[in-house]
Amino acid sequence: MLRVAIIGSSGYTGGELARLLCNHPGVSITAATSRQYDGTPLNEVYPHLRKRVGIICRNHSVDEIADMADFVFCAVPHKTAMDIVPHFIKAGKKVVDLSADFRLQDVALYEKWYQKHSAPELISSAAYGLPELYREKIKKAQLVANPGCYVTSVTLGLAPLLKAGCIDTSSIIADAKSGTSGAGRAAAVATLFCEVTDGFRAYKVGGTHRHIPEIEQNLSFLAGQPLSISFTPHLLPISRGILSTIYANLTADIDETGLRNLYHEMYDNEFFVRILGQDQQPATQYVRGSNYVDIGLKIDSRTNRVIITSAIDNIIKGASGQAIQNMNLMCGFAEETGLEQTPLFP
Repeated sequence: MLRVAIIGSSGYTGGELARLLCNHPGVSITAATSRQYDGTPLNEVYPHLRKRVGIICRNHSVDEIADMADFVFCAVPHKTAMDIVPHFIKAGKKVVDLSADFRLQDVALYEKWYQKHSAPELISSAAYGLPELYREKIKKAQLVANPGCYVTSVTLGLAPLLKAGCIDTSSIIADAKSGTSGAGRAAAVATLFCEVTDGFRAYKVGGTHRHIPEIEQNLSFLAGQPLSISFTPHLLPISRGILSTIYANLTADIDETGLRNLYHEMYDNEFFVRILGQDQQPATQYVRGSNYVDIGLKIDSRTNRVIITSAIDNIIKGASGQAIQNMNLMCGFAEETGLEQTPLFP
């Protein structure tokens, strides 16, 4: 059995890692860290884990964790992650980091959007953890940087078009909506029930969201040239889910059949990507609780613009599920192991 540690087990992504890993036949959770809940069973922090996860949260040291685990999920915020990940790498452990600390290949760009980087020497060796695009690199990696949730939805939605070179890369607009779990579990006025319910609002408007450079890094790689996009996130009054609506001007003479063929060619062998039928559109409730990405396709012939819609569960494919997908690749398990569950409905 692979001994696994969850660093930051009391956050939403940590709790979701525990829920998914307890169904993984090749894994044993041997450490779950939390400063706030030191000494508390994880199934009391998250009561839905009763009789499924028996581990007690501890404020273990890095050295203790390295002795207790072969594989580490780092589910702590940026800055905290970069301070502890190097210790696990030095100890020979494989790591999936769910923060932003190792996602951006340009250190100066990271420091512009976040803060001073204390472990820049690891960035070049970190594999970017989007399996549908970087599977072979992930398999060989010791450190994987798990992608952002918005980034996953937008990148997978646009990848076939950019690889085929059929859109104007200067015309891309991504309009994305997320459930409130994307803001984390810490108490904040902006995500209180009365502040969110019965409402719908944009935030980080005007190119100020920290996922933008990560999105542009991915899309530039796919396009083979630097590009910029307009990205606006919105907060939905739901607990989980992301729906991205992506627009771009077409530069090739392509109809919806040709468009659909591009997506099927790229994704038909991908276990977790579902291309919807003609005139079908994805919805967050149809991917809830799963690692699936649902993608809808449409061409607006009046404006010669393609419209891509992409739905994921932000805590699973947007975080913990994708992290386990990466672990499976890094450790030789079948990629879908522990992640085969059908979405919850209603």
